[in-house]
Amino acid sequence: MAFADGTAPPPEWAAGPASSTAAPGLDELRAILAEEPRSQPPRRGRRAPAPPDPEGDPRTRGDEPDPHDWARQIVLRQLTAAPRSRSQLAQALRKKDCPDDVAAAVLDRMEEVGLVDDEAYAGMLVRSQQAGRGLATRALRQELRRKGVDDDTAAAALAEVDPHAEEERARQLVAKKLRTMHGLEPVVQTRRLAGMLARKGYDAELTMRLVREAVREAPEHQRD
Repeated sequence: MAFADGTAPPPEWAAGPASSTAAPGLDELRAILAEEPRSQPPRRGRRAPAPPDPEGDPRTRGDEPDPHDWARQIVLRQLTAAPRSRSQLAQALRKKDCPDDVAAAVLDRMEEVGLVDDEAYAGMLVRSQQAGRGLATRALRQELRRKGVDDDTAAAALAEVDPHAEEERARQLVAKKLRTMHGLEPVVQTRRLAGMLARKGYDAELTMRLVREAVREAPEHQRD
């Protein structure tokens, strides 16, 4: 066997392909290739992991924050959004699976520094609901209970309600509503006005007295 230029092949080729010395370096190359890790093709359709919930369970976060600090952050975010009672804050912590002892400790500390104050919260709620919605004492008591304010704290806040101011608000509500009911029969006006005051928590005696007075004295019902 000779190459095209007439030169003879090396003597070690004479052993043929079965020789253990065939193709020097090939075995080494195969061994190297076998040892290299095969690159994995990129997977398609995989979404990037969602960012961690800043109020999430600390056990799901890599930095393992202190549970008390985690609970404080939740409370501060809640208070930044709107004033809240201690009961509302405890409920928010419970929804985040915060341990009861941690929640109690954090809320106790918040009360000590004045960030959680049910008395101040109850007073604020009474004033805002009176001014904004014209609610009377009965409806205010229900609203305080719904917000988690205890009965004693609610009673103290409601004791500040002026009965004369409450009656004047009811009279203003009736006058404003009556202006939108022109042309209706007196009985219809009476029924609708009484229903409005009842929903706002005014007692029945005051309601009927003010409504009958307003309907009777309405210009459209005056006889010449």
